[in-house]
Amino acid sequence: MTITYLKKAAKTPQTGTDETRQIVADMLAKIEAGGEDVALGYGQDLDGYHGPAVVDDETIAAAASAVSPQLKDDIQFAYDRVTRFARAQLESIQEFETELSPGLWAGQKLIPIETAGCYVPGGRYAHVASAIMSIATAKVAGVENVIACTAPHGNKGPNPAIVYAMHMCGADQILSLGGVQGIAAMAFGLFTGKPARLLVGPGNRFVAEAKRMLYGRVGIDMFAGPTEIAVIADDSADAGVVAEDLVSQAEHGPDSPAWLITTSRRLADDVMAQMDRHINALPEIARNAATAAWRDYGEVILCDSDEEAAQVSDDYAAEHLEVQTVKDDWYSARLKNYGSLFVGEETTVTYGDKCSGTNHILPTKGAAHYTGGLSVHKFMKIVTTQRMTREANREVGQAAARISRLEGMEGHARAADVRLRKYFPGDNLA
Repeated sequence: MTITYLKKAAKTPQTGTDETRQIVADMLAKIEAGGEDVALGYGQDLDGYHGPAVVDDETIAAAASAVSPQLKDDIQFAYDRVTRFARAQLESIQEFETELSPGLWAGQKLIPIETAGCYVPGGRYAHVASAIMSIATAKVAGVENVIACTAPHGNKGPNPAIVYAMHMCGADQILSLGGVQGIAAMAFGLFTGKPARLLVGPGNRFVAEAKRMLYGRVGIDMFAGPTEIAVIADDSADAGVVAEDLVSQAEHGPDSPAWLITTSRRLADDVMAQMDRHINALPEIARNAATAAWRDYGEVILCDSDEEAAQVSDDYAAEHLEVQTVKDDWYSARLKNYGSLFVGEETTVTYGDKCSGTNHILPTKGAAHYTGGLSVHKFMKIVTTQRMTREANREVGQAAARISRLEGMEGHARAADVRLRKYFPGDNLA
C-alpha cells in the first residue's frame, strides 16, 4: 500500500493555534472583568459598530421589510426541512422506565437545556443557514431561552436576512456582536442576564477557540471551525464537479482545508489543473479566501486501493465528506469518521450547508473521530432516574454494602445498612 501526496498542505488545521489562544484568552479575561462595556468596545474596535448590543423589535421589523419575498420563501424552505429532520431525530430517542429486578425500576428522562447561545457568522459572508441550523433545532428540542448573536457590519448593524431568519426560527434575544465578544456575551449572560448553558454554532478560529476555552463552564456543541471538505473520487468522477466542490468550501476562508482522496492519477491531475480556473472565477472576497486556502491547506492524495482511500479518509475525519465513485455503497458502509456524508455526485456539501435538512454545524480538526454534528439531542440532557420498593432493598442493599466495603467506602455501606435495619428488623442483613 502506497500513499502519494500529489499536493501536500503547507499548513495544518493546528497552524497558528498558540497565537490564537493567547489573543482569545486575553479577550475573554477582559470581557469577563469589564462586562458589557468591554464587549461593546470590542464591537466598536473590530466591527466598527457603535449601536446597541440588543437588537430591538423595531430593528427586527425593519429587517423583515428588507428581505425579498423570494428569499423569505427560500429561508422557509430550508427551515421546513431542517425542523422536519430535527423532529425525526427527536423521535429517535425516548424516555423510558424499565424494571431491572423485582421492585427496582430505572429510567431515562430527556430534559432540554434551559438557555442556549447560538452563534451565527456574519462577517465575510451572511450565514443565514447557520441561524436555521442552530436556532430552529434548539426550539425543536424544547430549549426555553435561545440567545442568538451575529457580527454587525459597521454602523449598518447585522445583516437583515440573518436577523429575519433568527427571529423566524424563534430566537428569544438577538445580539449584534460578533467574534469572541459575541461568544463571551452569551456565556457570561451580558445584555440578557441569562448565561448560556450551551454554546453552539460555527465560526472562525477565534470563535472556535473561545468556545474551547469556555468549555466546562458551559457546554459546547463541538469544535466547529474552520470548515473542511474531503472528496473521495475514482476514475468515474467528473473532475469539473469535484474541483467545484473543493472550491465551494475553500471560499469559506484562508484556513479552510480542502482534500481530494483518489485512486485515479488521471482524475487527480485533471482536478489540480482546473482548480485555479474555478477559483479565479469567484468574486474577489471568495477568490482571495479560496486562493489562500487551496495554496496553504489543499491536498491531493493518491491511493492504491479503495480500502486505502477509506483508511486515509478515516484518519483525516473530515467535517464534510463527499463520495463520488462506482462503489458509493461500499464506501458508505465502510467509512467511520466524518461529520456528514454526501453519497454520490447528485448531492453536495452546499445542499447540506443550506437547505436539504441535515445540520451543517459539524466537527472539525479531527473531532469527527469521537462526535457527530449538531443535533436536537445536543440541546437535551439525557438523565437517569431510579425508584424501588422496600422489599427490593433486601437484595440491592446487601450487594451495595458489600461492594462499598470492598472499595473501602464505609459511609456508602452504612447508607445501605441503615435501610436494611429499618426495613427488615430482626433479619440481621446489615
